Amino acid sequence: MSVLDNVCVVLVEPQDPVNIAAVVRAMKNMDVRQLRLVNSVQYDPSRVERVAHDTRDIVAQIRHFDSLDAAIADCVFAAGFTARRRKAKWKLTTPREIAAPMLAAAIEGPVAIVFGREDHGLSNESLDRAHAVVTIPTSDHPSLNLAQAVLIALYELHVANDDSRALAPPRKDAPPASSEQLERFFTDADRSLASIDFFRTRNEELVLRSLRSLTYRASPDAREIDMMRSIAIEVMRAIERTGAPPRDERT
Repeated sequence: MSVLDNVCVVLVEPQDPVNIAAVVRAMKNMDVRQLRLVNSVQYDPSRVERVAHDTRDIVAQIRHFDSLDAAIADCVFAAGFTARRRKAKWKLTTPREIAAPMLAAAIEGPVAIVFGREDHGLSNESLDRAHAVVTIPTSDHPSLNLAQAVLIALYELHVANDDSRALAPPRKDAPPASSEQLERFFTDADRSLASIDFFRTRNEELVLRSLRSLTYRASPDAREIDMMRSIAIEVMRAIERTGAPPRDERT
């Protein structure tokens, strides 16, 4: 079994069946077999196979989801790809820089590379779900075809895997946190902060985005993220018992 077997390509709202076929061909080239589609355009699997020759094994395993959260729920690492400049201040990385960390995470469980619609890419809300935000270095004309972008990402993973086949799995007491566990923590952290009126003088969206970024960088395992979620839940329970949020000592 190759560590690449744990790599999933996730396409959010792909609009053109030909692009899906081209992505399948890129996956076959780079020995990656899991394709997950979120709210995809309808397509004929036989036509995909005609465009992407000898890919029935991949096409037969394509999985469909109604949301990005569901598509990456079991993933221990997700990288969101974007070409557009954003107001949100995510720390950006490149496909080459993210390849080794993704392969290390893939030893522990499924990992995802996530791409958005052909016309405008991933939304900010989708990128908030990513452990890392990735851009492909280009000239001043950054527009890449969807399949081209997927091929570049998979090429870097393929090359990095060739360079790290002897990498031993790390010894951990607990498995890495899944995206589903992380989302549960972020939801309860948001509620607990709201319960103490934390957002009264702060921008909720920016605070939560910073919390996500900090959590992803810390890379907590499943036990640690459950502990952090328990802290958030206990804050809410304490507020329910006392009937009022604690007084802000700074005002």
